[in-house]
Amino acid sequence: MSSLSDQHLVRGVDHAAFPTFDPVGTVRFYRDALGFPVVHSICAAGWGPDDHPDFIHFFFDIGNDDRIAFFYYFGLPAPEVSKGDVYAQFGDETPEWFVRSRHLAIHVDSEDHLLEYRKRLDASQWPVEMQIQHETIESIYTHDPNGYMVEITRALRPVTPQEDLDANLTIDALVDIAQRPGAGMDDLLVRKAELIVERAQTWQEHQKALVEDVRSDQLAGPEGPVAR
Repeated sequence: MSSLSDQHLVRGVDHAAFPTFDPVGTVRFYRDALGFPVVHSICAAGWGPDDHPDFIHFFFDIGNDDRIAFFYYFGLPAPEVSKGDVYAQFGDETPEWFVRSRHLAIHVDSEDHLLEYRKRLDASQWPVEMQIQHETIESIYTHDPNGYMVEITRALRPVTPQEDLDANLTIDALVDIAQRPGAGMDDLLVRKAELIVERAQTWQEHQKALVEDVRSDQLAGPEGPVAR
């Protein structure tokens, strides 16, 4: 029996859940404009402590058995939001780029699919606000009726193993320097360079072992290694 302790076992997002003060707009945005089916709902009456309001918890299918869900609490007054959304509110002094960093991204397979969702949004009350090509993806952005930023994105090309390696180096360097007072990008890049030097020999040995494995496979036939 194999151990599970070193395996990546999760299968994706079951659901991401958010509160809403506008259930009608939320349904119109996700179900009617984007075409995400309603797949589940829970009517919770008398749930929790005496002061807990009754609520509806409802779910939309966003593909791949993943869902986005909302809570609507009966009788709960909507907050006055100057910047941000009903869940994360920010002061007026907060930069807009910081506010927009909090968002949900949903991926599609092709440019045609991305443009189809752009067409649906542009024909709705929530037209696309931005369409941007990043390094490896192209995305469209809008805000839903609750003020949540929603991104729909497609891959422009596959992410390479070298980019995965670089990403892990970057995050390891960030973990090492983030708690230093006044740490900045220069500190991260210096630490990343140090990690490259520290790990170079291990990478070389790993690459050498891979090459040797390939050579062994090439020398082996269906009945075992070829005699030399």
